[in-house]
Amino acid sequence: MVRFRNPKRVEEMRVVADGFWLRKGYAAMTFFGYIVVATKKEAEQLNATTSEKDSLKRHEMIHLKQAQSTHNSWFLFYVRYIWYYVRAIPQNKYMRNAAYYLNPFEMEAYEHMYEKDYLEKCKDGANGWRVYAKMKPKERRALTKR
Repeated sequence: MVRFRNPKRVEEMRVVADGFWLRKGYAAMTFFGYIVVATKKEAEQLNATTSEKDSLKRHEMIHLKQAQSTHNSWFLFYVRYIWYYVRAIPQNKYMRNAAYYLNPFEMEAYEHMYEKDYLEKCKDGANGWRVYAKMKPKERRALTKR
């Protein structure tokens, strides 16, 4: 049984397999304190590593830190995530999957997923997304290389 845990109480997210929730082309997603991947094999591999060694796991752990920075609430994190996603949908005509890639939460996670010490730097929550959130989606698109 999956239990939704308070973001501050999660130290390392467990990886579970459930391909139903993943859209084609996406490797993983954060879901209320768990990392969801498509296959059991992927889940076992990611569970065997740490976020210091694996950039995909680190990317998803950054989302955990972002949830901690949104009043320590998964609900508020997802409400904001959806809000930023919907606001960026018009940019899809200029850039493939813009609503996803221009989401401030994703921009911070992609920017720092290869920094092995980034999670240590944001012990009290990741706040880099706030800089992007102050920009309009068009301004965020101008920052991307996609």
